[in-house]
Amino acid sequence: MDIVKPYARKDKVLFIMGATGTGKSRLSVDLATRFSGEIINTDKIQVYRGLDIVSNKITSEEKRGVPHHLLSVLPPEAGGYFTTADFCDRASFLIEAITDRGKLPIVVGGSNSFLEDLVMDGSRYNCCFLWVDVAVPVLRGVLSERVDKMVANGMVEEVRELFNSSDLKNYSEGIKNAVGISEFEKFFKHEPFLDAGERQVLFSEVVEEIKRNTCGLACRQREKIQRLINVNKWCVQRLDATPVITTRRWKADADVAWECLVAGPSTIYVSRFLQGRC
Repeated sequence: MDIVKPYARKDKVLFIMGATGTGKSRLSVDLATRFSGEIINTDKIQVYRGLDIVSNKITSEEKRGVPHHLLSVLPPEAGGYFTTADFCDRASFLIEAITDRGKLPIVVGGSNSFLEDLVMDGSRYNCCFLWVDVAVPVLRGVLSERVDKMVANGMVEEVRELFNSSDLKNYSEGIKNAVGISEFEKFFKHEPFLDAGERQVLFSEVVEEIKRNTCGLACRQREKIQRLINVNKWCVQRLDATPVITTRRWKADADVAWECLVAGPSTIYVSRFLQGRC
C-alpha cells in the first residue's frame, strides 16, 4: 500500500467555490486586495487563450492589479492535454512561490475536480473554504442576462473566428468544450442556406440552448460543491449572495448587500484563518 509522506510545510491556502455567475471572481479580487493575495485560476476553459467573452474571463479592469495565474496560459489548439495532474503540479508550484513571496494564495474557479484533487493531494495544505452561493431560480435569471450581454459584446464573432481557424470535430477537449461552441455549430453550418427570417429563428434557438446549457452547468457545479462538502467533511463557509443579485439593478443597494453579506463576512473568516483561530 502506498504511504503518503508528510510534507515539511503546510501552506495556508484560500479556496473560493461557487457556480458560474455567483461572484467568485469579484470576491477573490476583494480578498486579494485586503490580504495581499494572488489568484490561481481553476477554470478548465479559462486556462486557454482566446474565447474571453464565451468563457467570461475576468477583465484587466476587474483584476484591479491583482496577479492572476493559470489564466490564458495555453494555446487553444492544445486540446485536452492539460490534465488534472498537470493543474495540480502547476498550482502546487505556484502556491509555494506565492507563499514564499509573503502573499496569500487564493484558488478560485468553477472546475471543482481540479480543486478537489489539489486539496486532496496528500492533505498538504492548511485550507480555508468559502462558497459563494445563489438560489437557483435567481441564478437562472442572471445567467440568461449574461448570455444576452455576451451576444451583444461579440460572442458570435468570437466563436465564428474559432470555427474558421480550428478543427472542431471533438467538442469534449479543452477550449472546445466551452458552452456556446457546439451550440453554434448548427447555426454556422446552416446559415448560408437560410433567408434572414430563418436565420433569426435559428439564431434565437441557439441562444436559448446556450442559456439552458449554462444553467445546467451551474446546477452541476452547485451539486458537485455540495457533494465535496458532504463526502470530504470540509468546513466550508457558505455566503448567500442571492440578495446581491436581486438588488443588482440598484447598484448602491447591491454594493451594500455585497459588503454586508459576502465581502465583509469573508474578510472576518479569512482574518481568523490567517490568525489560526479557525
